[in-house]
Amino acid sequence: MATMSIAAATTCCSPSSSFPSNPGWHIASHSRAIRLALPRPAWRRSLLAASPPASRLRPCPRTSASASPATEYDYEFTDGNGEAELRLDIGKLGIESSRDVFVDVDDMSLLIRAKSDGTLRTLMNVTTLFDRVKSSETIWFIDEDQLVVNLKKVEQELKWPDIDESWKSLTSGITQLLTGISIHIVGDSTDINESVAKEIAEGIGYLPVCTSELLESATQKSIDTWAASEGADSVADAECVVLESLSSHVRTVVATLGGKQGAASRFDRWQYLHSGFTVWLSVSDAGDEASAKEEARRSVSTGSVAYAKADVVVKLGGWDPEYTRAVAQGCLVALKQLTLADKKLAGKKSLYIRLGCRGDWPNIEPPGWDPKSDAPPTNI
Repeated sequence: MATMSIAAATTCCSPSSSFPSNPGWHIASHSRAIRLALPRPAWRRSLLAASPPASRLRPCPRTSASASPATEYDYEFTDGNGEAELRLDIGKLGIESSRDVFVDVDDMSLLIRAKSDGTLRTLMNVTTLFDRVKSSETIWFIDEDQLVVNLKKVEQELKWPDIDESWKSLTSGITQLLTGISIHIVGDSTDINESVAKEIAEGIGYLPVCTSELLESATQKSIDTWAASEGADSVADAECVVLESLSSHVRTVVATLGGKQGAASRFDRWQYLHSGFTVWLSVSDAGDEASAKEEARRSVSTGSVAYAKADVVVKLGGWDPEYTRAVAQGCLVALKQLTLADKKLAGKKSLYIRLGCRGDWPNIEPPGWDPKSDAPPTNI
């Protein structure tokens, strides 16, 4: 099964935790987990990401790393032909030569500083670029009143909405990777699933769908009342019917039921969930990144919970609705990395849908295969 493993560094995301001002994302080759440290609002960089045209003039982010008071500097961003170009207005800084400019680039970050009036100023500090670059091939020069930085992209066909991996950039850029395939949010909490699903849907322009709302509308009773009167199995079976109906739809973000009454908690109810990119929101007791990764590894390797069938896992150290967008952003980061790691995955999901979601994921059988047949699988 094609999966992606991501972990985000440091503390839990419960409201009482001390959140880092600059969290980092790290690839974890087996855990399939993103350890999400929910940030303070200040963590959301003020760098303006673009959904408008790519060459729009924008202010740079404020930063406290400068020896002088933080100032905003305008910049232009252009994406194209395997390169990303940044033009930063420096005409008012009184920079005398290129020796007074310092550009530090690694695969995922960019720091630009300049010496002006004897003071070293930070002009731009992008801690997480939209995607990886070939840092050794970076070119920069001064063109009249502008500092021009040319970055060589690793994924040349990936369109960058803006320079950084912000919420606006992710919501604008992720759709080119999803190619219309829906997203399914699973996990033990219906409320968390629905909050995050609606946030993602609003951000990327997909249709939010809550299976709880569809089921309650059809039966005119609450999920809890239904489960109490007819049992959790009855609710799970009904949700599976809803998921079957939704499996042929595109551009939806589906929030599934949490708990034992949810179809996603059953090993034999994933036939239609595999039609979309599945994200498991897992509230974890792990106190740090390493523990969260190990917890995810155990879940996947032992298959102890059906949620482990998900394409990606987002580990949460707690929950507060105030940080819904931060969790949604973590989901989009995980999905971006997943689809970049396996560029054929979206196409494979599409094939699975076209063949009728027969339950043969991830080893898809040829057309005409009957899941009820005793014939041995051949797999394509």
